[in-house]
Amino acid sequence: MQRKIAQIKSLISYKRILAISAPIMLGSAAQNVVALTDSVFLYYVSEVDFAAIGFVGVFYLIIAAIGYGFSKGAQIFVARMQGKGDSQGVRRHFQTSLILELLLSTLLFFLVYNYAGYIFSWFVQSENIMERSLNYIQWRIWGIWFGYLGIALVSFYTGLARTKFILVDTVILATVNIFFNYSLIFGKFDLPQMGIAGAGLASTLSEIVAFVAFVLYMLWDKELKPLQLMTWRGFDWGIFLSQIKLSMPIVVHLLVGLGSWFIFFSIVENIGAHALAISNLARMVYLCLSIPVWGYSSAINTLVSSYIGEGRKSDILPLIWKTGRLALWSVLLFALPVLLFPHFFLYPLLGSASPGLIDDAKPVLVVVGVILFFMAVASVFFNGLTGTGATRFGLWVQLVNAVIYTVLIYSVVNHWQLSLVWAWSVEIIYWLLTLIVSIWYITSERWHRIEL
Repeated sequence: MQRKIAQIKSLISYKRILAISAPIMLGSAAQNVVALTDSVFLYYVSEVDFAAIGFVGVFYLIIAAIGYGFSKGAQIFVARMQGKGDSQGVRRHFQTSLILELLLSTLLFFLVYNYAGYIFSWFVQSENIMERSLNYIQWRIWGIWFGYLGIALVSFYTGLARTKFILVDTVILATVNIFFNYSLIFGKFDLPQMGIAGAGLASTLSEIVAFVAFVLYMLWDKELKPLQLMTWRGFDWGIFLSQIKLSMPIVVHLLVGLGSWFIFFSIVENIGAHALAISNLARMVYLCLSIPVWGYSSAINTLVSSYIGEGRKSDILPLIWKTGRLALWSVLLFALPVLLFPHFFLYPLLGSASPGLIDDAKPVLVVVGVILFFMAVASVFFNGLTGTGATRFGLWVQLVNAVIYTVLIYSVVNHWQLSLVWAWSVEIIYWLLTLIVSIWYITSERWHRIEL
């Protein structure tokens, strides 16, 4: 009995949560890292390019979210099979996730490549923003196959709670992206000067290199040999459909969440390029400072699903509370210095090109700090909820909150014509509602009846 109690305490310790979460903090935010790098370099090209990447960058995050959402379903299944000790189940779910991501990426490539201009025309009024957005996306979309398959590999290792190489691979991704952004945007090292199109190509090349590096690591990884990942026992429609069934609500709630953000940037674009540039600067800070939250949120998916597979449902609520506290402490540790002293942290990167933009963004950055405070705990509880398999309930939560968010954003900007600070403040309501409903659902233990 004492041994069992000691095992449980160890498994739900802060140290274990942090050990799993820390590498994912960058790995699960790979697209954020790419978006941030693109934005920083384009900041030095022109305010219009910087504003355009804010718009089209959110659009591509939506595309990436589709692959990420489907991979989360596979991650939950892999963690559940791992908790049960079912190696065959782990292998078959992983192989199925690769097929699913390949099919999705092929479909989305042709849709975006052929219809991006039509989609953008519904949201963008400025011809300059439209032109630059299309220049970026026509190169960026070629990386979708490598991005989606890379997401599948990241989710597989996350499901196994083996996350160390995820950090290494993300560093490779960021390093390659920085090199090619500098080279292709400004025409260095005898490469063509492509401007915003170069940022799109740089991001594609970085995803190719990161994917190849991950595959090479998997071929070298001796711990995967017992899973016999290269053994093919035929396509399993049952597993394919079960992954889609579990993942679809996750995908939809990600689309709804990022879609609301996309609508937000579209509405702000109507105010003017300068307001869009301010919002893009705030988005950069937001994405950077929220990286720890995404790490903890992805880890809680794996841990909750694994605990259920082990038959230890009573440990899940303490686990989520501890992870939520860690997320909040991490956000406070990283966010407060940046938000209190934005010039000190942002000026070395951005100040020399347009120092006034940082000053104009200060009020919005204060709001970002409040958003992060609520987001830290709300995101952990919400991802704990989806880790139990309650993805349909999570979808309804997201849909209702997104409708409220979108209506308020439209009213604040177009009807009441309030400032950009008030527009950003609407997201506080979004995360507050998410937190309240997620805590209620987890503590109600309604998820005990869910079977995967």
